[in-house]
Amino acid sequence: MAKILTGKEVAQAVTEEIKIDVEKLKEKNINPKLTIVRVGTNPSDLSYERGALKRMDKCGIKTKVVELNKEITQYEFTEKLKQINKDSNTHGILIFRPLPKQLREEEIKYIISPEKDVDCLSPLNVGKVTEGDVTGFPPATPLAVMEMLKYYEIDFEGKNAVVLGRSLVVGKPMAMLLLKENSTTTICHSRTKNLKRICRKADILVAAVGRARMVNDEYLSKDTVVMDVGINVDDNGNMCGDVDFELCKDKCEAITPVPRGVGSVTTSVLAKHVVKAAKLLNNL
Repeated sequence: MAKILTGKEVAQAVTEEIKIDVEKLKEKNINPKLTIVRVGTNPSDLSYERGALKRMDKCGIKTKVVELNKEITQYEFTEKLKQINKDSNTHGILIFRPLPKQLREEEIKYIISPEKDVDCLSPLNVGKVTEGDVTGFPPATPLAVMEMLKYYEIDFEGKNAVVLGRSLVVGKPMAMLLLKENSTTTICHSRTKNLKRICRKADILVAAVGRARMVNDEYLSKDTVVMDVGINVDDNGNMCGDVDFELCKDKCEAITPVPRGVGSVTTSVLAKHVVKAAKLLNNL
């Protein structure tokens, strides 16, 4: 059976590191603070918000939730975001997406302060991730994958990594982070030919396509490390990943479950980014 890579231990290890950094910042009278901007009461937003607030509290990071009416106009949203940008006590800003249809994300992404954009909405941070600039803020999910691979001592150097999915939220930044660690990285998508054959050659396979249990044992070899970042709900109402865990768990070297896998680490990465932003904003 494959080694099961769970996220709880990783999240705890990251949290302990953050707590030390937070204490050092507080000694300099810097109190790291995250402001969450939520439009409406989407259940998935509320669920992630609860997890984020709990993690920030564990890390000693202050939080504020700005809840906005789901009918808010573009002008009203923009003005509120500008106010938050100017708040010297706020070091990190997290805007829940997707936003309602009347709000134009293609404009908002240019308004959020890049120095406080802890979840990579700003094009400046997207560019920094592509260039390998360490002052940028990669999206939380791909960075959570990297934290898990490092925690479990998965070797990157020269290894074949395949990323299933090409979104700006996971797929593309995931590929950039793997390249930065000297992996030989391939991005696959819905139109990739010989998809299963390409995936079987992977030492590290990151599944980020958003299709429940799409990846089965035909995509794997016995040496594959499978990182499943998919969050789906099956026909029975159960949460599952992009990988068919039951089919794959005996056919690969290691695998993350869903739930209890990569998703468990994302709020710790978010907290790490808030601390990083607080340091950069104070020239530390």
